[in-house]
Amino acid sequence: MPTNDSKFARLKERRQKSRVSGFDTEPTVDEQLTRIEEDIRRLKIEFDVYFNGGAKRPPYDTKLRVESHLKRLADDRSLSFAQRYQLNSLTARYASFRELWRRTLQDREEGRGNIASRAAIREPFVHSEFSCTDVRHDIRTVKGVYDALMKAKRSCGERARDLTFSRFHRLVMERTNALKEQFGSDRVTFSVDVDNGHVSFKAKIDK
Repeated sequence: MPTNDSKFARLKERRQKSRVSGFDTEPTVDEQLTRIEEDIRRLKIEFDVYFNGGAKRPPYDTKLRVESHLKRLADDRSLSFAQRYQLNSLTARYASFRELWRRTLQDREEGRGNIASRAAIREPFVHSEFSCTDVRHDIRTVKGVYDALMKAKRSCGERARDLTFSRFHRLVMERTNALKEQFGSDRVTFSVDVDNGHVSFKAKIDK
């Protein structure tokens, strides 16, 4: 089962247990973050349905709910560093979608319907960074870098089938070893971005 679906399933199970026990507990920060991630995913689907003619009006109610939840968590000073990082990532992702929807609605109003449909299908990419000290054994971090790179390629319409994870892992290890020998540091930061429609992938040593 995909990671996101597992998180949503665990969240649903905890809510059911709370109702059974007679207590409607306040959701934890992690549960709220999971809910926001789920709502953003649902909102994208609802906008895609609208742009493809399956709904009469944009899903503004869902949009307002997402923005309200993001703002409420942003004002919460009790968030840990990891939770704040996840919130910032979700906020950046939502901001990219919101700008895409704004442009698509504008295109639609100006009669550029085909452009709107194409824009609704392609998902924007948000800049991603990963830090690692053991590229050979920290598979989870390297997989995160790989997934971000594949997502960036898809957002640009670039082919990605030839680059398997095992091949990417080998390439990253070779590049990291060369950087460590040159600069004498163990921590490497990888960044994935999209610049003018092209994927940018960089690795640098944290001095």
